[in-house]
Amino acid sequence: MSDASHAEPHTPDGQDSPGGPEPEPIRFFGTHWLDHTGKYGLRRAAVALGSISAAFGGCLLLRFAYEGLEIAQVGAFVDLLVVAVFAVCSALAFRRTWDAYSRRPDPQTQASLRSMTAIGFVGALLAYFLRSLSEAPGEKLRRAEYEAAVKQYERRTSRRAGNPANRVKKKRK
Repeated sequence: MSDASHAEPHTPDGQDSPGGPEPEPIRFFGTHWLDHTGKYGLRRAAVALGSISAAFGGCLLLRFAYEGLEIAQVGAFVDLLVVAVFAVCSALAFRRTWDAYSRRPDPQTQASLRSMTAIGFVGALLAYFLRSLSEAPGEKLRRAEYEAAVKQYERRTSRRAGNPANRVKKKRK
């Protein structure tokens, strides 16, 4: 991981926030996703290139594994079964990864499907690549959560005008 993921949280105007909500860091982006500083565009390009390269490497690895099955002559049924398992797991991993960028996944479900996501790693990498073309993966979700937290903090900390004890009490009719 880069040093940017451990960057100090900051507000868009560059000042340290003395109180209130802090933006949640995103891997490879830190908190720079908040105001797109710190070579944000370059980071997005590097993340996209890295994820598509890893997906390509994974496809090559799967191809070599399939060739090993052909050399071993395990039969057409096993060949078909292996291809189907990787295709289904990749499709499911893509969908779960893509959905995780728009809403927080359930931790128990995510833990129970971890092996399926590991088998379908190519799908997860492709989802990461496609999302990184438009934003830092997870930025939209974290931005919405951060803005909601800021609004809630501002509502809680807004001060009333004057001392309520000095107000003129209205007479009841």
